[in-house]
Amino acid sequence: MGKQIHLEIGKEDFYIDLLFYHLKLRCYVVVDLKIGALKPEYAGKMNFYLNAVDDIMRHSDDKHSIGLLLCSSKNKLIVEYALRNMKKPIGVAEWTTKIVNKLPENLKGNLPTIEQIEKELKKVR
Repeated sequence: MGKQIHLEIGKEDFYIDLLFYHLKLRCYVVVDLKIGALKPEYAGKMNFYLNAVDDIMRHSDDKHSIGLLLCSSKNKLIVEYALRNMKKPIGVAEWTTKIVNKLPENLKGNLPTIEQIEKELKKVR
């Protein structure tokens, strides 16, 4: 559905990092991206987002929203304590990035070079 989805709640602004709608499950999926390790307060924020999406966006035919916290690392015990007794379905997963030093052979010629990108960016300015 989009990224940085704006919600105005109680005259305050909040932004959901990523919001999807799962067609088969018929529910919203709220994704919160975190650069560091999972902190317990992230579960409370996700619970807040799920409640807001269900109240504001969910249609009566839709199922309740699902939350996914993507963190660069997690401690299983902290995840357990943070999510225990939460009534909303919230998952926690780790993400990593892989820096590629060299473009794979099958992509060469199909993607612009850095020089071509820089040239196009100069035109836009």
